[in-house]
Amino acid sequence: MTFGRGLSISASMAHPRRLETLLSRSLTLWLPFVLLPLSFVLLPLSLAAAAANTTSAAAIGSPDTNLATCREMGLRKCPTPFDAVLPEPKDMLTWSQDQRVIGFRNTYRQYKGDVFHADPAHVYPLPAASAPLSSVHYSMDHRDFGLADYLQHQSVTGLLILKDGHIAYEHYARGNTDSSLWTSRSVAKSIVSVLVGVAIKEGRIRSVDADITEYLPELKQTAWDGVSLRNLLQHTSGVQWNENYADPKSDFAELTRCEASKEPYACVMKLVSSVKRKPGVKPGEVWSYNTGGAWLAGRVLEKATGTTLAHYLETRLWQRFGMESDGVWEALVPGKVDMGGHGFNATLRDWGRVGWFVAEGGRLPTGEALLPDDWLAQSTHWTRARGSVTPATPNGQYGYQWWHLGPPAGSSAAVEATAERTFWGEGIYGQALAVNPRAHLVMVQWSTYQEADGPDSLSDEQLLFFHAVEESLSGK
Repeated sequence: MTFGRGLSISASMAHPRRLETLLSRSLTLWLPFVLLPLSFVLLPLSLAAAAANTTSAAAIGSPDTNLATCREMGLRKCPTPFDAVLPEPKDMLTWSQDQRVIGFRNTYRQYKGDVFHADPAHVYPLPAASAPLSSVHYSMDHRDFGLADYLQHQSVTGLLILKDGHIAYEHYARGNTDSSLWTSRSVAKSIVSVLVGVAIKEGRIRSVDADITEYLPELKQTAWDGVSLRNLLQHTSGVQWNENYADPKSDFAELTRCEASKEPYACVMKLVSSVKRKPGVKPGEVWSYNTGGAWLAGRVLEKATGTTLAHYLETRLWQRFGMESDGVWEALVPGKVDMGGHGFNATLRDWGRVGWFVAEGGRLPTGEALLPDDWLAQSTHWTRARGSVTPATPNGQYGYQWWHLGPPAGSSAAVEATAERTFWGEGIYGQALAVNPRAHLVMVQWSTYQEADGPDSLSDEQLLFFHAVEESLSGK
C-alpha cells in the first residue's frame, strides 16, 4: 500500500528552456518580467514538494519513533513493517483485502495488549530441511494445480511448513517479514485449549467437567449456569450466540465493536452475560460455534491460574520451549483480562514452534510433558453433538477448540488418511495451523480471504494442498 505520492513535472515545464533563449537575447530587458512570474510557479511547487516529503515521512514513521512506541508497549524488538496508517478496528469485518493485510499485521497495536516475552538466550532452532519442498501438485475439480496456484487462490501472506522440526518451506508476501506479528483470529482458541491442558496437568483446573461457575461465580443465574468447561471447549454450551460474520447485528459483530470501545471489558462482559439459552437444549446436545463462550474458556483459565493468558503462555510454554520473538495477546484489561476467543499475535516461525510443540505431544525439548498424557487425544475426539456431524465429518468436526477438516467428496483413500490424522486451528479469513503428528508435519498459513468464512472450496483446497505437501516431503 502506498501512503505518499511524489511529484512529477509535466511536459509543460519545458518553458524554462525557451526562457533561457529569450533571456540570452535580452537579459536586462526581460529578466524582471520572467523571474517574477516564474517565482509564482516554482514557489508553490517547492512548498508542495516539501509538504509531500513531510507527509511521506509521517506516513512511514521514523525508526526512532517506531522503536519508542514498541518499547512503550513492552516489545524489545519492533516488528516490520511498522505501518503508520491503520484501518479502524471496529470495522474489521468490512475491511478490504488491502486493509486486512495492514490490519492483521498491526492488530497487536490496534488494541491494548499484554506482551509475552521470549528468552533470547534460549531459542529452539528451526534449521532448514536437507530436502526442502521443491514441488507440490494437487487436483481440484478435475484440474491440476501447484504451489503458485495455492498461494494465489488462498491470498497467502505467509506460509511455513515444518517437517521433522525443520523448515521445508517459508514464504512471505504483501510486505510481511520474519518479524511481522500476524494476528491469529480463532487459531488462538486452539492455543487456549493447549493452555487449559497445561493448567489441568498442574492441578490448577480440577476437570473439564467442572461447571464454569466454579471459577466464574458471577455467571450464576445466567444462561451459562450449569455449563461445563468441556461444553465451552467443544462449543456445546446450548447458549444462543449469533456468530454470523456477515450480519452487522450479530453477537460477534457486536463483540468486535466492544473490543474497539473505550471500556472493552465492561462491554464484552455485558454482551456475553446477557445472552439466552436455546429453548429445550441442554449443555452438550448441540454444537454451535461461539466466540463468546471461547472468551469465557479463557476467563476460566485466568481465574484458575491467577494470571493472564499472555503471562501463563510466557511462563509455561513461550520461554521454556524456546520461542524466538516476543508476541502480544489482546487485552480487555491489561495485566488482568485477555481476549481468549482470539487476540494472539506472533511471528510465522513462532506460530510454527507452537504447532511443533503440539505435534511432539506437548513436550518441551527436554522431553518434559506439559500436557496430560491423553490431552491431545481428548482434544481431537470430535464431539458428535447435533451440528458437528456432517456428511464430510460423520464422526464430528470439532474437539477442544481444534477442527477436523473432512475430505472433499470423492477423495482418494490417501487424502482421507491425511484428513483423519490431521487437526487444525482455524481462524477467519484463512488463518490456519495444521498439525499431523504421525507425519511429523506442521503448516502455518496467514491469509486475507475476501470473506470471513470463505467458500468450502478454500478449506477443501487447504486439506488437498496439505496432503500434497505430506506426499512430496515423504518422497511419494
